[in-house]
Amino acid sequence: MACSSPLSSTICFRTPPMPFSNSKFSPKPKRKTPTAFAIPLPSAAVDGTTLAVIGGSSVVALAAATLSLADPEMRRRSQAEEVGGGDKEVVREYFNSTGFQRWKKIYGETDDVNRVQRDIRIGHAKTVENAIMMLTDEGPLEGVSVCDAGCGTGCLAIPLAKQGAVVTATDISAAMVAEAEKQAREELLTGNDELSPAPVMPKFEVKDLESLAGKFDTVVCLDVLIHYPQSKADGMIAHLASLADNRLILSFAPKTLYYDLLKRVGELFPGPSKATRAYLHAEADVERALRKVGWKIRKRGLITTQFYFSRLIEAVPA
Repeated sequence: MACSSPLSSTICFRTPPMPFSNSKFSPKPKRKTPTAFAIPLPSAAVDGTTLAVIGGSSVVALAAATLSLADPEMRRRSQAEEVGGGDKEVVREYFNSTGFQRWKKIYGETDDVNRVQRDIRIGHAKTVENAIMMLTDEGPLEGVSVCDAGCGTGCLAIPLAKQGAVVTATDISAAMVAEAEKQAREELLTGNDELSPAPVMPKFEVKDLESLAGKFDTVVCLDVLIHYPQSKADGMIAHLASLADNRLILSFAPKTLYYDLLKRVGELFPGPSKATRAYLHAEADVERALRKVGWKIRKRGLITTQFYFSRLIEAVPA
């Protein structure tokens, strides 16, 4: 797929991915009338124990009948109290413990995943694939400085390094950074010779978004904002934009009436495993945060699978 559409075009990614098009796209998913809807749970559902599948005609009824029987916010406050802090501390603790093992498996190639995890793996891979398409749309990445903020296990940082980008890869989780560096060494520093020299290893650092410093041609932050409310996301978006000279690429779980309802119903089935809080973000709020610091959205797309949905945007200085 090539990102070949004119500036500010509206695009839609599906599985399999589709090329950028000039046609207008509504961010709301097209509603057919399937016999069942799967409730996507952005963090907790990935172990397969918390998935609720219900008849399409009963989604609203189920939500109305049961939202008063559970208090997701109480569970969230309890998580923060356990680790002695707010969202950032919950995220750090989760991705250094059970979350690390879970997402390492999802981001990897092992067959030891259930249907939900495999679907999320496909969705995240499509997000990474389309982010790379955006990055290479204007030319080769040789020598281009890129900050991969929230690098996870290196799903984006390693392919960028292979294309010659000068990559700084950071994550709040020390476990994730160690795994990303391990995988990078295995993929980038082995099997090379004089005719095909090894790419430059990414610079890996354990840092949260607020601690990032420096200047880069491009900053990329994929599937990280889901862990933070909009009140904090505004500041994070502004900070990330301040680090980028030319482009900022973000992905986030879009907040629409449909997705918000699915998330709220899903929170009623938290399962036995502790997970991070999941926040949806309205595209208008993200765009407003960018405008405040003098940036505008140039390209946008929606990546969806059965259990994964993510809005991908490319922003540039206005």
